[in-house]
This record gives sequence, structure tokens and C-alpha cells, in this order.
Amino acid sequence: MNKIQYFLILCSGSSISVLNKTKTDWNKHAGIGGVILFTGIFASLSSGYALYSVFDNYYYASGFGLLWGLMIFNLDRFIVSSMRKTGSFGNQFLMALPRLILAFFLGIVIAKPLELKIFEKEIDKQLNVIINRNKQQLQDSMNVRFMAQTKPYNSERDSIYSRIKSLRTSYDSASVELEKEILGKTTSKTSGKAGFGSNAKRKKEIKLQKEKELNEYIAQNKTNLDSLDKKVNLVYDNLRDEIKSTSKTENKYNGFLARMQALDELSTLYKIIAIASFFIMGIFIILEMSPVLVKLMAPNGPYDYMMEKTEYSFKSYSNESIEKESVSSKYRLGKHEEKNRL
Repeated sequence: MNKIQYFLILCSGSSISVLNKTKTDWNKHAGIGGVILFTGIFASLSSGYALYSVFDNYYYASGFGLLWGLMIFNLDRFIVSSMRKTGSFGNQFLMALPRLILAFFLGIVIAKPLELKIFEKEIDKQLNVIINRNKQQLQDSMNVRFMAQTKPYNSERDSIYSRIKSLRTSYDSASVELEKEILGKTTSKTSGKAGFGSNAKRKKEIKLQKEKELNEYIAQNKTNLDSLDKKVNLVYDNLRDEIKSTSKTENKYNGFLARMQALDELSTLYKIIAIASFFIMGIFIILEMSPVLVKLMAPNGPYDYMMEKTEYSFKSYSNESIEKESVSSKYRLGKHEEKNRL
């Protein structure tokens, strides 16, 4: 066999010494080794991209990606090499079923990060939608908190301003009545005589009294109003700072789970993406399961018969050794008992 065949057969986990006696099976086992090798490569690329989205560091992503790829490669190699083509197809299928289930889940794990890379541009666009939506939800939540925290201050301040408005209205009304009295306009509250008479003097006193009440109330509550304004502004400033800090966090919402969420939303919004995602995952699941399926469906070949013969020889030799050791032990025990009786 050439070097490429030798390397791929090593990847398949098959016995080189047995295959040297069964040359017709070289290509089959080299093909299985190639599938296992490329599965490990895809697993390495997939995990490398997934870990880069977590660590945002090429060195960490490359190191862990290589480690994960080697682990998947070794696991696939063990799964395929540990299968034996003995017994009926039903028995072989039952033996292969746990391996197929494991291969199925490994295919999903490998496919997902590669899907994220394939739809990267669409996912980046959807991530902006998600980030803006999260910011709006955050803003709405903080507006509710702002209203709840400032409600007592606003209620007290509105009460003061309502009283000031009422006093100012009374003052304006008194000013208008005084002006009408001086001009001699006839109303239900004026005498209808022009000039500054006794009624005008009385209305002027009322106006001055209203003005005094207004000015005194404003002066009395000025400090309180300033304090209430400061409390409301303090709550607003705290929430604004919180929004600013959380906005920075939201802008970094582009990790692995965020991209998974974006892909899920895109699959819901656009049927074509859901179909493409399904087939991409299916391809990698089949790729991951293919070594087991090939080994399961392929007819028995010379390699399988040689492996069965070799394993049976070791089993027979082991049984013979155990039987010989048992007979020898019984013989020694019998001699020992005979000696003790004498």
C-alpha cells in the first residue's frame, strides 16, 4: 500500500497487520479512514469558530478547536474500529445503535457552529435588530422605574404648583375687577362709576392681599421645590448612567448564544433559511454517521473473517490456558491433600 493508503487506514483504526493479508479490503478501509479524518477536521473548524465567538481570541480558539477536533477524530476512530461484523444484521444493528445515536448528536454539535458561519452576514443583520429591541425594552423598563421612583416627588411638586396656580388665578381675577371698577364698567361685582372711589380702594386692598398670599406661598415653598427638582434630577441621572453602562453591554451582545438566537429568529421569519439550515445539519449528521453506516451495511470481507479468526484464536488460547491452569491446580491440590493424609 502507498503512504496515503497507509495513513488513511491508520485513521480508520483497522489492523495493518491483518490488512496486509487482505489486500482487497485496502480501499474500503482507506475510505472509512478518510471519512473519519475529514469529520475530525470539520469538528476542529466548527469548534474553533464557536470558541472564537466566546473568547474573541485566535490563539485560544485555534488551540481548543484543534483539541476538540482530535477528540472527535479519536472517538470516531474508536467507534468504527470497535465494531465487529459478526452475527446477524439485527445483532449488528443493535450493537451499532448506541454508536449511531452518539454520531447523530456529534453531527449536530459539529453542524451548528458551521451554520452560524455560513449565515454570518444575515445573522449580523439580525443581531442589530435584537440589540435595538433589547435596548428599547431596557428603555421602557427604566421609564417605568423612573415614573415609579419620581411619583412621590412629582405628586408633591404638582400639589404645590396647583396651589400657586390657584393663588395666581385669584390675583389675576382681583386685578381685572380693580381695572373694571376704575374704568366704570358695569358688572355684578362693580359699581359702574368711573374713577378711584371707595369701591376701587377696597378692590385694590383685595388685589394687594391676593398678591401678598401668592408671593408668601411661593417664597415658603421655593426651597421645597428646589429640593424636589434635585431629587427628580438625581433619579434621572442615575437611570441615564445605568442606560449608558447597559448599552455598552448590549452592544457586545454577539456571542455564540446570541448568534444562535439570531439564527433561530431568521429560521422562523424566512422559510428558505430554515430549509437550508435543516439540510446543512443533515449533511453533517450523515457525514458523522457514515463510517458506522458503511461498516454496518458493507458485506463481510476477508478482513472481517481474518479478524474473527484472530480474535477466536486468542479466545480459544485463553480458554485452553485457563482450563490447563485449572487442571494443574486441581492436580496440585490433590497431591497436597494426599500428602496430608499420610
